[in-house]
Amino acid sequence: MAARRSRIPATKYPVERFTLDNGLRVVLTPDRSAPVIGVAVVYDVGIRSEPEGRTGFAHLFEHLMFQGSENLEKLAHFRHVQGAGGTFNGSTHLDYTDYFETLPSNALERALFLEADRMRGPRLTEENLRNQVDVVKEEIRVNVLNRPYGGFPWLTLPPVMFDTFPNAHDGYGSFVDLESATVADAADFFTRYYACGNAVLAVSGDLDVAEATRLIETHFGDVPARPAPRRPDFAEPDLTAERRESYTDRLAPLPAVASGWRVPDPVGDFAGYLPYVVLAEVLTDGDASRLVERLVLRDRTVSSVGGYLGFMGDPFDVRDPTALLLQAHLPPGGSTDKVLRAVDEELDRLAADGLAPGELDRTQARMATHLLRDTDAVLGRALSMAVLEQQRGEPGLLNDLPRLIGEVTEDQIRTAAAALRPERRASVEVVPGGSK
Repeated sequence: MAARRSRIPATKYPVERFTLDNGLRVVLTPDRSAPVIGVAVVYDVGIRSEPEGRTGFAHLFEHLMFQGSENLEKLAHFRHVQGAGGTFNGSTHLDYTDYFETLPSNALERALFLEADRMRGPRLTEENLRNQVDVVKEEIRVNVLNRPYGGFPWLTLPPVMFDTFPNAHDGYGSFVDLESATVADAADFFTRYYACGNAVLAVSGDLDVAEATRLIETHFGDVPARPAPRRPDFAEPDLTAERRESYTDRLAPLPAVASGWRVPDPVGDFAGYLPYVVLAEVLTDGDASRLVERLVLRDRTVSSVGGYLGFMGDPFDVRDPTALLLQAHLPPGGSTDKVLRAVDEELDRLAADGLAPGELDRTQARMATHLLRDTDAVLGRALSMAVLEQQRGEPGLLNDLPRLIGEVTEDQIRTAAAALRPERRASVEVVPGGSK
């Protein structure tokens, strides 16, 4: 197959990498264009790593990491970051948990001290645990239980598609599991997963590499060394027969459907995976895309349709197994069967007839624009490079992603479309209100 020459150039963000004696991997990417820094610490533990009987624990522990640390009382992290004019947060994903700050560059040492202090040990007390269990339960009520389409499809489709606990369980957690969590559980989780050898620190923005290296060694160098745990194998076989389930959402005003197909390993077979990333955009990105034009504008069988890779929507921070997802909201009385038949027809048409002139160029240009925008900010760059280092040992891949997307060929798109067969599909339908 002839290679496609990309019209999209690579970016040239500099990358400096080193590893401390305690196993902490560090990525620095200097950019002196503005006096701002982004600091990110990514731990190689996520929803898929939490043990049975402790659903939601990875997310709960993310909350506990903000409740004080070895030398700082509760809320001190908030006060020190905001007092320097910065912002901060953390998030839990399928395969990692991250903690991050954006600050004026003169506050770099402050950010490093804060992250190193909680890497040594958060304040795991009964009071903090019970308080954060209540906070997470309220989050579930607000984001899932009392919201139309809550958890759709990132919580509702995996148990249809997958059979193993790591891939299929509810990452937000059950109230029973959350309430039964103990301080000992939290301490064991920290010891096992929050080790220097299981973490990556990335700093991007207005920094001097030599000075930043000195500060990192000062603050992180004496964090006790613990090796990374052995990562479990989350693999499971592909589907050989279509799976389809439905559930009633008492708050949903209209029907909806989401479908997923397994895709190649995002890390082990990146070249095979990339065409699916582009295919999702060909199908759903913009009014000229295949499924928007067919389902929304022509047939009017759906009011909206979207497509993406990964259950949490970012194609470049997930390991295998993962999926290409399509989700659509239907008008009153809409037919899910009709929508899925139309999707199959469009996939068959794309596989057989290929793309229209300019369709691939337009899609790739839009994708590159989104990538460049997301990594233009120093924090976006730090987070992306930290995850790429952690999962691939290649933080500099961030520079090549726009170009690599531009090299995906029409033949690769057609082959990917042909692989999205009904017998490999898992679907979940939302039935609105109390109707049957």
